[in-house]
Amino acid sequence: MSELKAKCLKKAVVPSTLIQHPSPANLQSTRLAIHMNDDNDSSCWVYIASGCRIYKVLIPMENSLLNLGKEDLLIPEQCEVLEASVVNHCPHRSEIQSIMLAETESPGCSILGSVDSYGHLIVSRLDASGDDVNGLTYSVSPRDCGVGESSWAGLCFNPTQRSMAAVAHSFSKTIDVYDQDIHVRTLRPLWHPSSLMFMQNLDLGGGNSVLAVAEGCHLTIWDLRMKEKGGCVRRICGSVGDNLYAVCNSSKGTIAAGGADRTVTVYDPRRLSPHKALLCF
Repeated sequence: MSELKAKCLKKAVVPSTLIQHPSPANLQSTRLAIHMNDDNDSSCWVYIASGCRIYKVLIPMENSLLNLGKEDLLIPEQCEVLEASVVNHCPHRSEIQSIMLAETESPGCSILGSVDSYGHLIVSRLDASGDDVNGLTYSVSPRDCGVGESSWAGLCFNPTQRSMAAVAHSFSKTIDVYDQDIHVRTLRPLWHPSSLMFMQNLDLGGGNSVLAVAEGCHLTIWDLRMKEKGGCVRRICGSVGDNLYAVCNSSKGTIAAGGADRTVTVYDPRRLSPHKALLCF
């Protein structure tokens, strides 16, 4: 197993003129995304959501040195923001809770998705410079037309079918799956969802249609092709009373989940049983 090593650590201050009144969002909100420039590694775009809008800042990455402190603690290098602006992305009517940036088959193009506290989804296509491509933006209203309670909402794209997206809404305990602006299916977890992602290379077969969801202290696996039990094929209970806040999946199918108990648990994709637990300080 290869060891992951950091090459640099940058620290930049977002101009106060760009985001004058940052919004607090939710405990597990995912309002940050990064895009490395394809032409070189000298800079990267960082996308930040605050309030009802999305902002982007350009961070320099060239001439970087890795500074280590006591016990190999990484020391960030202070840098200046090269460019900062508001993304030409349709504004939401309520606070954005999650954003997701994904690459497309077209070179230099990506898609930027955002979902607000009522579950309203907006997806835009960005060109190489990070600008919105006019006419290629679509939005999907929540199933309750936005009359329900506001809460955390999450978003993920299917890694092999970028037109498919899943939107989780914590308060209503729902996960809606869309193919662009067409509603495909609604999943109903038992607990409030806090994180979700489409699986890759899962031994269950049909990994493109399998979702991993963190809900309460449970990690659940959902197959969009199944009708029995509402599509839930596996339910794994973590530490009772300690909510999970994040779930991720590697290209080899390994699943990792972490939460309030400050432990990252890695699951074997073949048996979906705990393989290793890492304590985080």
